[in-house]
Amino acid sequence: MAPSCEAMSDSPPGLLAKTYYRIKPFIPRRLRLAVRRGRARGIIKQCVGTWPINESAGSPPQGWKGWPQGKEFALVFTHDVESGKGLANVSNLAEMEVSYGLRSSFNFIPEGTYEDPAELREWLEAKGFEVGVHDLNHDGRLFGSREGFREKALRINHYLEAWGAVGFRAGFMLRQLDWIHDLNVLYDASTFDTDPFEPQPEGSHTIFPFRVPPAEGDPGPGYVELPYTLPQDSTLFLVLGEESPAIWKDKLDWIAARGGLALVNIHPDYIDFSGKRDSSRYPSSFIKEFLDYLCIKYKGKFWNPLAKELAVWYRQEMMTLASEVEGPP
Repeated sequence: MAPSCEAMSDSPPGLLAKTYYRIKPFIPRRLRLAVRRGRARGIIKQCVGTWPINESAGSPPQGWKGWPQGKEFALVFTHDVESGKGLANVSNLAEMEVSYGLRSSFNFIPEGTYEDPAELREWLEAKGFEVGVHDLNHDGRLFGSREGFREKALRINHYLEAWGAVGFRAGFMLRQLDWIHDLNVLYDASTFDTDPFEPQPEGSHTIFPFRVPPAEGDPGPGYVELPYTLPQDSTLFLVLGEESPAIWKDKLDWIAARGGLALVNIHPDYIDFSGKRDSSRYPSSFIKEFLDYLCIKYKGKFWNPLAKELAVWYRQEMMTLASEVEGPP
């Protein structure tokens, strides 16, 4: 789990990472966070010039024609709900976004520490939000072995169908992109353009969606990968101890100038709507400040689709582009 600023690798998590997630439940959370903060100082020094902005990630895909309705950039909010505390904050966070005219995707853990929040899922969907699947157990062991993943994929697909979900994100941003084809998903969101603080720190080096094609001989359509391009809230406010969303603002400006996708992952688990600030939570005013900045500076200039809507659009765009390149039969 050494820090890295290199291009993304599709190799499975290494032995050190696998060992860590086996013993993680026995390590106090405060100690884990302290270690992450200590490592973060060295990572920042090593990755100067590639985090939070990696200039090499700003080039659009070949044949890129821009976003719908002539919008300058796309903005997608996603939320991974990891605990009972997070469940309790979902409605407050959703109502905040509604007040700005925004919608987002909330990802729930099917077999984690809380029961399936069926009523909450229904409430979100009635409000125009999206529900996705976040891992299976969120224990860091999803990609432990190929055969093990196949077995877990059957259970994940069960929840995808039961919830009417088409999107997935693995816990801890662990990934094995060619294995994700076992899931019945339209998109995956387990990658990032640049984030050296994650267990698999190699970035995708793009602020645009991209297609992950199926293996040779597989008739399936593949799926769309949606990398997050703004740092996670847990990284900014808990690990790095930032006291404002200034880095979000700066990165948003950079993405907007390049016409890319600004996708952020915010955990309701770490938000305090009473305004308190400590080592494990940050005030909701940080999010409000960012939303004020977004909606004032970029009013009318960005597209705010649900993650699934963006994936549908992107797949159609790529199919159209392919047909134009190939020409008539």
